Amino acid sequence: MVGSAGTGVQCASHAGARCNIPSEGGWIIMFSGSVTVNGVELPAAFMGSAPFTAATYFGHRSRLYEMDLKNRPGAIAEVIVESYDLGVRGFQVIPEKQVLEALEMARDAGCELTLMGTLRHEHLEEDLQTLSDLGSAAVLLDEHYTDLLEASEVAEILDGVEGMLRGLATTMPRETTLRLIEEGVDNFELYMIPVNRLGYMTDFPVFLEDERKELGRLLSELGKTVVAEKVLAAGIIPPAEAFEFIGGLDYVDMVAVGVASVSEARETFSELFGR
Repeated sequence: MVGSAGTGVQCASHAGARCNIPSEGGWIIMFSGSVTVNGVELPAAFMGSAPFTAATYFGHRSRLYEMDLKNRPGAIAEVIVESYDLGVRGFQVIPEKQVLEALEMARDAGCELTLMGTLRHEHLEEDLQTLSDLGSAAVLLDEHYTDLLEASEVAEILDGVEGMLRGLATTMPRETTLRLIEEGVDNFELYMIPVNRLGYMTDFPVFLEDERKELGRLLSELGKTVVAEKVLAAGIIPPAEAFEFIGGLDYVDMVAVGVASVSEARETFSELFGR
């Protein structure tokens, strides 16, 4: 495993292809292929980096992630390399110091990852420059911009992004999608939303059949490439159950899934890619 740059660890080659996996409910599509957005080819599956930042929504596990990962880029790099060896070809980068250091280690180990970066609240210009320098294929405004700013302000920020696909991340897929449609914000390509069978960390009080259809109608009207996040509901839903649900939604094009250890990577991405 990677401990630091130059350890000699090599990432395995893997040519992913979109595949059908049998389940109790029939056949579901898993995310081992790619999606082309405005002429740019993106992996359908991205590894998220929220566990590496010890995001607070993980509850009591945030403290564990802080001790095990946040100040240990070598440990993060091990998880990235293992995920790559399992077939992951995309990395959603939250450009904190330890994540960037781990990414450099993984690249030194031979991992050729397509990057989709997050533009953090109060770090807009800094993050935009960092992600551009890294060669990111896409950048996403985080929810502090998307959900809290006026739509016209969001559109103005998006206009300033050059040379990369532009996207928005939201924690309120119902309210924000409605607002974007009503106010005509259209200068972006990717739309990252929390999606899981519980409706956890969304603005739907429940997420049953009617709510799922409502979200599908809104996303169809918005007309963007949808990236599902929070699909495991911060670890509440087992991977097999989570991916079967997501695979059955015709409005999800891509997924971003965070894992916090090598063993979690093996369980999660083996399930996602049907191995």
